[in-house]
Amino acid sequence: MSSSVSCGIVGLPNVGKSTLFNSLTNNNVLAANYPFATIEPNTGIVPVPDERLNKLADLYRSQKIVPATVTFVDIAGLVAGASKGEGLGNQFLSHIRSVNAIVHVVRVFSDPNVVHVETSVNPQKDIDVINTELVLADLQTITRRLPRLEKETQADPKLKPELETLQQAFKLLNANQPLFIQKNNFENSAWLWLNQELQLLTMKPVIYVFNIDETTLSEESKKQALGELVAPAQALYVCAKLESELNSLDETDRAELLDSYGQKQAGLIQLIHAAYSVLGLQSFLTAGEKEVRAWTIARGATAPQAAGVIHTDFERGFIAAEVVNYQDLMSAGSLAATRKNGQVRTEGKDYHMQPNDVVEFRFNVSK
Repeated sequence: MSSSVSCGIVGLPNVGKSTLFNSLTNNNVLAANYPFATIEPNTGIVPVPDERLNKLADLYRSQKIVPATVTFVDIAGLVAGASKGEGLGNQFLSHIRSVNAIVHVVRVFSDPNVVHVETSVNPQKDIDVINTELVLADLQTITRRLPRLEKETQADPKLKPELETLQQAFKLLNANQPLFIQKNNFENSAWLWLNQELQLLTMKPVIYVFNIDETTLSEESKKQALGELVAPAQALYVCAKLESELNSLDETDRAELLDSYGQKQAGLIQLIHAAYSVLGLQSFLTAGEKEVRAWTIARGATAPQAAGVIHTDFERGFIAAEVVNYQDLMSAGSLAATRKNGQVRTEGKDYHMQPNDVVEFRFNVSK
């Protein structure tokens, strides 16, 4: 039950996607002042910052630290008409289909030196253009599938629930409603079927990243107004220009610069937390002399499912999980001390993993 984390960065041309991507991944991808500077999607794998790993490595004198990772994909700027192949629309839409979540970058900053594809900065209009293209692409997908399913349902009435789910999705999309904000209107089983069957673009959770200037970072009323444009979806407020500056600084100077703008965390950390949240993910930890590692799993995953992320044999031959809370382990100072304190638990197949679990799995795989 491995849960990968991949986020596609989308938006209109010249909204700051590539600048943000370069900052997030510390890459040097072309950030050009013209549409379609990005044609093939650039990919960057970013370690998830986790101070627990270093502390565990010190405790266990581990040889290696392996953090969890998030993959960011910088997808070329969509334009109006992308669903009909405008720009390089079909190619871009297929790149979006392959990621778990969408990071929709919306331009708020004004800069006469960076042309706007729609000639003026209008966040609401930009959001609507992208959403409409994704909705139209999904309508095309459903329109191709619906007649076939209607015929199949006539022959096999048991398919009626699937047909009703597809009709429900079509109705919402026809009203220009992206499906991810309507998820609660679907039965869980219907949502899973729809996602497996068609992998619709608007089913993917969206994080809206408003690319603002430095002064707007501290203007809470402006940020609140922007967030209301996309409610109930998650909104972040990032200055891509500032994020670029942070990359060249050491940890102390970075913290000072963020503090001067009233920011507690860099955009990368905010975005990673948001991705884990919208995708329903968490991490657990393993520790030993060879390595300390963070593993990504779905929230609510059982101990055997978590073991399966390490190796499928671990899930198949699962016996038990030896679990200690990270805070208890650090307070006690060693695994032996937590055992002595009665803080190490043996959990079985029904145990649901918690974010601060440090785990060792016991398993037996018969030949």
